[in-house]
Amino acid sequence: MPSTASQIVHDSHADVAPVVFTWPSRGSIFDYNYDKESTNYSRDALEELLTRTAANPAVSDVTIMAHSMGTWLTVEALRQMAIRNGHVASKINNVILASPDLDVDVFGRQFASLGKDKPHFTIFVSQDDRALALSRRISGNVDRLGQIDPSAEPYRSKLEAAGITVLDLTKLKGGDRLNHGKFAESPEVVKLIGDRLIAGQTITDSNVGLGEAVGAVAIDPRTRRNYDAQLKRLGQSMNNTVGSVGDSVGAGLPESQ
Repeated sequence: MPSTASQIVHDSHADVAPVVFTWPSRGSIFDYNYDKESTNYSRDALEELLTRTAANPAVSDVTIMAHSMGTWLTVEALRQMAIRNGHVASKINNVILASPDLDVDVFGRQFASLGKDKPHFTIFVSQDDRALALSRRISGNVDRLGQIDPSAEPYRSKLEAAGITVLDLTKLKGGDRLNHGKFAESPEVVKLIGDRLIAGQTITDSNVGLGEAVGAVAIDPRTRRNYDAQLKRLGQSMNNTVGSVGDSVGAGLPESQ
């Protein structure tokens, strides 16, 4: 089965070179602690891959996409890079976190550690994500970033101050019984990722246009005025089931012109 990142690049016809970083995940909700330790074991390797990629003169822009616990690995690798070098590599312009299995308070500290010139972050959340509900119980009932209501306080104010864009997929119907892979099931969302994020553009609530089933919260003061107009008609989503490969981390690398 191809990686989710590669499949999205293929389905969206994005003109990028996908690079997939895999780590030793067992891909099971019953091996949570093993997977968490595996992400910590792998962060040096991911940091090195991102550093070398960004240093390559043939690469003009890097977008990182991560899913589930792979988001912990991604943010930790970027935090480590920022601490080591004083900043995140300038070519890393966009970071997409899908269904992030991250403690919200820990993410806040990680994000602050990335320094002044951070990449733009886009987060896909769903409040009916059953995998994250289990993770929340395992983690002491601390909210997971991928399960928050981004329109509710204190999250809305904190995300707005951070300049983070959030797409709430709670109302989107999917075929994944855990509701943990919605971002990869909807053809509209896949096209959005390919056309706008992997291409180096950011999402705002004025240009999402994904319909009633997707709540677009563009946490950016420049686009607040468009918030009331964010909900438009969305076509029916696909019923494909996303496999366990979704925990991998993918980097979309647009080729230099």
